[in-house]
Amino acid sequence: MAWKLVLPMEERIRFVLAVEQREYSIAELCRHYGISRKTGYKWIGRYRAHGLEGMRERSRRPLRCPHATSQEWVDRIIQERLKHPRWGPKKIRVMLQEHGWPEPIPAASTIGTILDRAGAIKPRKRRRRPRRCLQGPLTQAQRSNHVWAVDYKGWFRTGDGQRCDPLTVSDLYSRYLLEIRALPNQRCAVAREVFDQLFRHYGLPEIIRTDNGTPFASTGAGGLSRLSVWWILLGIKLELIAPGHPEQNSIHERMHLTLKQEACHPAAATRKAQQRRFNRWRTEFNEQRPHEALDMKKPAQLYRRSHVSYPKTITEPSYPDGYQLRRVRTNGEIKWCGRTRFIGEALKGARLGLRRVDENRSQVYFGSILLGHLYDTDSGGLQPTAYYPQTYQTNQNV
Repeated sequence: MAWKLVLPMEERIRFVLAVEQREYSIAELCRHYGISRKTGYKWIGRYRAHGLEGMRERSRRPLRCPHATSQEWVDRIIQERLKHPRWGPKKIRVMLQEHGWPEPIPAASTIGTILDRAGAIKPRKRRRRPRRCLQGPLTQAQRSNHVWAVDYKGWFRTGDGQRCDPLTVSDLYSRYLLEIRALPNQRCAVAREVFDQLFRHYGLPEIIRTDNGTPFASTGAGGLSRLSVWWILLGIKLELIAPGHPEQNSIHERMHLTLKQEACHPAAATRKAQQRRFNRWRTEFNEQRPHEALDMKKPAQLYRRSHVSYPKTITEPSYPDGYQLRRVRTNGEIKWCGRTRFIGEALKGARLGLRRVDENRSQVYFGSILLGHLYDTDSGGLQPTAYYPQTYQTNQNV
């Protein structure tokens, strides 16, 4: 026979009803139900004061908490959140510290609880982690101007219908946002003007990391574009993330998400107005917003101008003895073995080095980059070779 389930409230009701019948003493009933006389008198008192509702279990939550956050602090936290709707508890706590309040500042977890109770936090959807690419690792930034990340955020139209292509450049070590430029298109000449100004103001980085889109890369020889060829001639190394793997540039892409949320919705009335909005947001991002990855410091506190100045003249790549030198013509061709051979329009004007491998084949280099092969028996152009974009280098040890 199965045991019967007995609920505590039912037992209390039986106990107080038995007390009211007065057939047994309270002491005998307490022994029968296995409770102390103190507990018995407690439930009798509640029954006589509140009836059967008094038999329910009451909350043991204290009426007041001496350690509760004061309403004054709650108001300060909410006000700070209203100023920065996208900032989390850790960033808000840093801002409260900078205000110099004399009282102890609530912990980040407490601030998070206050924001949650106020309905100021919306839960995020969990995202599936993307599969990792099997290509080699990218460079880990160790100092300012070690690695710059470059990308377009994604175009949109301003209120007057104009196209806006935001070009963004950031220093991956300090998270310092070097530039956000609202451009009309993604053409190489337009982007080059921006980088010409950046290099004059900040100096040159050691490495520039981009995706495989225009104007940073191409499907031509070595995956190079006119813009990336110019970078290489300046002595900058190139890194390309694997196609379809934006998570390899996660620091820069995360900045894009915040930029989109805080400075692009809704779009400004004109491209000039959008640029002014970008400038204000960039100042806040660099000089006011604490970053958890930087131990809650601001990017402007860590970034330093590059010690490599923008050169007035470009030094062409040199090649070891025995290499045949050729200059790429304006149509992307060179003269080799009595015939014109197409190399690529991105390299027009560049000096290439050709090394004879065997009787029929020659390797074509641009600096230390192996672009491909030319075959004497083939009247066609360059035969590209396999390459790993993230390992491009510009040292001259070919």
